[in-house]
Amino acid sequence: MVMTLTAVMIGGVLLTFALIVIRLSDRTPTLPDEVDLPDGASALAVTIGANWYAVVTDDNRILIFDKTTGKLRQSVSLDPDTQD
Repeated sequence: MVMTLTAVMIGGVLLTFALIVIRLSDRTPTLPDEVDLPDGASALAVTIGANWYAVVTDDNRILIFDKTTGKLRQSVSLDPDTQD
């Protein structure tokens, strides 16, 4: 009975580990092949959400795009002179 319980516990640990690996390996974020930024702007950073992605540009703006259509949802200007 101890041997059976040991085998079941080892199988359970292996199954749990396999499920965690499978679940975490399927989290690859997707971005479009090309992002249309305004003229003169270049990307410094990208953040991906559930149905949007944001691009931080070198001209102190955050551009939020729709992930399915690729259209610009919102533009947020950052004031470079403001310090917290």
